[in-house]
Amino acid sequence: MAAPLPGRCGFFVEKKKRFCKMIVGKGKAFCGEHATMEEGSSRRIVCPLDPKHTVSEDKLDKHLKKCNSREKPTPVYYVQNINSGPADGAEAPRQVSLSECSRTQLESLLGRLKTAVTGLQCDVDDSVRSHPVLQEEIDNPKNGDSAHKHLKQQSSILGHLEALRLLGRGRCFVEFGAGRGKLSHWIHEALKTSDHLKTCDDLQLLLVERCSTRFKVDGKHQDVGVQFERLQVDIQHLDLSKVPLLRQKKLPLVGVGKHLCGAATDLALRCLLETPALREETGPPRKRLKTSGPADDPDSGPGPDPGLGPVLGLAVALCCHHRCEWRHYVGQQFFLQRGLGPAEFSAFCRMSSWATCGLRPTNRDRPPQEPTNQRGDDEEHEPAEETDAVNGFLSAAEREQIGRLCKRLIDGGRLDFLKTKGFDGKLTAYVKSHVTLENVLLTAVPSSSS
Repeated sequence: MAAPLPGRCGFFVEKKKRFCKMIVGKGKAFCGEHATMEEGSSRRIVCPLDPKHTVSEDKLDKHLKKCNSREKPTPVYYVQNINSGPADGAEAPRQVSLSECSRTQLESLLGRLKTAVTGLQCDVDDSVRSHPVLQEEIDNPKNGDSAHKHLKQQSSILGHLEALRLLGRGRCFVEFGAGRGKLSHWIHEALKTSDHLKTCDDLQLLLVERCSTRFKVDGKHQDVGVQFERLQVDIQHLDLSKVPLLRQKKLPLVGVGKHLCGAATDLALRCLLETPALREETGPPRKRLKTSGPADDPDSGPGPDPGLGPVLGLAVALCCHHRCEWRHYVGQQFFLQRGLGPAEFSAFCRMSSWATCGLRPTNRDRPPQEPTNQRGDDEEHEPAEETDAVNGFLSAAEREQIGRLCKRLIDGGRLDFLKTKGFDGKLTAYVKSHVTLENVLLTAVPSSSS
């Protein structure tokens, strides 16, 4: 690039061999980050709150008052480690590196894995669904391949919610790991098209995301009566019973999530099903709601205020099992009953990445797969570890099969947890593998015996 683009910064980034692409102010030649290049400009220093950016030295005091990294007041719904799981359990082992394992150790781990999955009922059925509200966008040729893949996933998730009678009015949808909030956006659009739903006066959408996210779709939802709220908090520290929005009408809850990464799935399950104010009300409501019916339960009678409505069900697209953690994992008892512990759990988490990543440098018998993403972000999955022991006796196809078994075993513990809470859980391949390799959806509704 011989010259900077019009209206862009004139600083040449030597590492990238191009000019900076940041937009400059009127009459300026450099962006704020490179403003020191201009004559008469003040010296820039590293921000003391976040070393990832700089600030003009003479504007430091003003910047510290509005810096996004400044310490903010703790919200009322923040409770430290409320969803982390028991802290008095077995100590988490050091992260297992498969490269440190001998062939004998790996064979022993594989033997324990095959024994643990024997008779395990956690088969994944193919059930690709869709919802008509997204069809126009899916057919839009202006959307690229990446957008089409996410739209197909969102469409199928909505289709599964509708099939389970969870997609309707008179409830609050809690989207965990919301990112830009696209899933909640389409849930709202699907319900807005209903003839009986004119004002959405009994619809709440709560978006939970720990990161500050750009290009959010929240601003598009200014409908009268729609309660659309975003919480910037880690699921690990979220007490749903203290969220003001949920306490207003006490609508029943439906948990949703698209590619809820690793331990975030376990944190979300604990958050939804182990909220202290709901422990007396764990499980399904006493009376199932109709899809278009109100959320009131006139037969509930007097008693202590639980703070929240009951949980009607959930639909969460699973992702990144290699990022699970023993302390947060909801299936600890499930593992212990099979003679497995934290060490085996850590090893199986590492092996689970073989199902989606493979050993790319040695996997020449097929073209490399695209890395799957979490919530539509451009975050690649960690590659599977290469070890001489693994390369010596496991083919690429065998590694993938073992990775899938590890995922199913981990998910089996989640299904067992849901069962103890009075829910029937199910694993479903909700889109084809060419759309995303992480194509398993965890759904749950109150069991008929509850």
